[in-house]
Amino acid sequence: MKRLCLLTFIMLLFLAGCGAVRQSEFWQHDTMYKNWAHLRYSWYGYKNPTLETGIESQGQDWWGIPVPEMSVE
Repeated sequence: MKRLCLLTFIMLLFLAGCGAVRQSEFWQHDTMYKNWAHLRYSWYGYKNPTLETGIESQGQDWWGIPVPEMSVE
């Protein structure tokens, strides 16, 4: 009986987690990287960023949709 309760609990946690992930912004995009240059930078070049990679990232919109800043009053 304890095993059945534990299995049911684990299954409920798994299903709840899957539901939360489904609503995340990650699944709204068809790919994780914009292009091969973005992939190469994310895997190898992030440790030594240069001005060129900064300009390239802005020009190709690597960082997604801008989030408006919240004003604190």
